[in-house]
Amino acid sequence: MDQYKKQLNLLGLATRARKLITGEELTIKAVQRNEAKLVLVAADCSENTKEKMVNKCTYYNVPLEIIFSSEEISQAIGKSRSICAFTDKGFADSYFKLKGTNNMR
Repeated sequence: MDQYKKQLNLLGLATRARKLITGEELTIKAVQRNEAKLVLVAADCSENTKEKMVNKCTYYNVPLEIIFSSEEISQAIGKSRSICAFTDKGFADSYFKLKGTNNMR
């Protein structure tokens, strides 16, 4: 199984463990409350949405990745979403290990 697929599987695992927040509004609230450890935004989101999330994550110093498609994220978590955030440092660290990096910042 390739790393890309393993990263998507980790989203599903985090969802079942209730360590993943989904949706734009809930993710923004989690970022503002310092609950989000890593934010993932679908590459096919609107430019406005991407810019909003980049600005929020930069301001609150939360790692962000623009990766996957909305369809891939939706299929991995079982809900129609294009933005999600890990709320557990362990899951975020596992994601970075699968990607081959230690951290975004």
